[in-house]
Amino acid sequence: MMMSKFSWESLGKLQLGKYAEYYAKMEFTKHGFEVYSSEVDDHGIDFVAKRPGTSRFYEVQVKSKRPSGSIFMNKDDMALDEYHLLCCICFGQTELPDVYVIPMTEWKNKDNYPTISESIGKQTKPAWTVNFSKKNLKALEKFKIDNVLDEIISKEVT
Repeated sequence: MMMSKFSWESLGKLQLGKYAEYYAKMEFTKHGFEVYSSEVDDHGIDFVAKRPGTSRFYEVQVKSKRPSGSIFMNKDDMALDEYHLLCCICFGQTELPDVYVIPMTEWKNKDNYPTISESIGKQTKPAWTVNFSKKNLKALEKFKIDNVLDEIISKEVT
C-alpha cells in the first residue's frame, strides 16, 4: 500500500513533535537565523535562534497539533517578553504544516482574547493557550511565520 508523503496520521505523538521541532528549525534557518539546539530540553526551550551580526538570542518553544483544537504551554516554561517565542506547527490532512510564531508578549494583549488566552484550572498546571478553531484562524494570520520573522528582522535592521 502506497502511503501519502504527507500522511501525518501515521506518525505517533512523539514522532510528530520531533518532526515539528526539525521543521521549525528549518523554517527559522530559511529566514536567515542561526539555530542552536540544546542537548537537554529543559525550561521549555527547544532551540535558540539568532540573526547573524546581532547579539540578540530568541528562545523558541515548539508545539505541534493536528487539525483544529488548541495548543497549551505551561505558564512556568516561558517568560512574557519579546525574546521568547512560541512556534506552533499545525499539521493538516495532507499538506505541509502551517507555521505560526507568537511572541510571548502577545499574552499581555487583551485584544487577542479568546484566540490567545490563559488557562487556569483546565490543565494540571496553569497554561498559555492558543485556540486554532476555524473561527480564530483569521485572527491568527498575523502570526504566520513570514509575518513575524520579517517584523523581527526589520526591527533589527533599524
